[in-house]
Amino acid sequence: MRPDTGPAVGGRTGVLLVNLGTPDSTGYWAMRRYLREFLSDRRVIEENRLKWWLVLNFIILTVRPGRKGRDYDKIWNRDRNESPLKTITRSQSDKLDEILDKVDKRIRVDWAMRYGNPSIRSRLDALAAQDCERILIVPLYPQYAAATTATVCDEAFRALSSMRFQPTLRIAAPYYAEPVYIDALAASLNAALAKLAFKPEVVVASYHGMPEDYVAKGDPYLKHCTETTALLRKKLKLDDQRLIMTFQSRFGTAEWIKPYTDATMKSLAERGVKNLVVITPGFSADCLETLEEIAMENAEIFRGAGGENFAATPCLNDTPGGMAVIRDIVSRELKGWT
Repeated sequence: MRPDTGPAVGGRTGVLLVNLGTPDSTGYWAMRRYLREFLSDRRVIEENRLKWWLVLNFIILTVRPGRKGRDYDKIWNRDRNESPLKTITRSQSDKLDEILDKVDKRIRVDWAMRYGNPSIRSRLDALAAQDCERILIVPLYPQYAAATTATVCDEAFRALSSMRFQPTLRIAAPYYAEPVYIDALAASLNAALAKLAFKPEVVVASYHGMPEDYVAKGDPYLKHCTETTALLRKKLKLDDQRLIMTFQSRFGTAEWIKPYTDATMKSLAERGVKNLVVITPGFSADCLETLEEIAMENAEIFRGAGGENFAATPCLNDTPGGMAVIRDIVSRELKGWT
């Protein structure tokens, strides 16, 4: 009988799906804990450390938890008492587990959040405890950014640094140009359009924003978003006037990559556009940024400036199309392991 010191030779393979994060509740202190963890990450905020510490602790963490808590409260899954992002990511994990169980019963699937719970460290420990000697980490971000994909890797390797017996890790590559992903986005948008009582004059592809300085330092995020949009235009046979790219969720005073989503909503309506649809290709699951910021806040901006009909297309989530994307990525990355 082997000692319980680590995974057995020829042990299981783990798959860990990771998304950005979620507060444990909409209350002030839960939001404060979540925001502190998120906004203390040096890949997320690259400001002078002393200056940022003062701004974060004496201004942002005093004011922002209450405001963001109210935003989360608008979309909160009250049946499960959790954010929609947590509900959807769990479902993606459960469905992937069912799919992979038919391929190889030695595969174990789990899920984690980069910020908040369940943590990456806790789920890596759980997979290692199930004799997973190889673990594939899948950051659920189609486009690479240091503030998303890279920080998942940072946290995973920090967790490994305290393990005596380290499982072998792989990190799934970004999938911004994968045909299965582009096909799923196009099918999702077409299905949503077919259900509408109006025909949009413009489709806006809104991605999470990033400071211009990060791109100047070499982050490929803008390039990845641009390529996704170009491939989606080609698939849908829409030109750059019918399908436009914008960036949302600005934070702070720095210049972020443009055009801004909220400013675009206003300018389109003022130019006479009455019917608009938004798709959010950079988000693998619906969350605060899609359900509240786009579907509520930006809808209000558009209508307030003279627009009439507005629709936000759901993310791929755990739909058959969304699961086809995740299954394809995982199957590709597990080659040689299973």
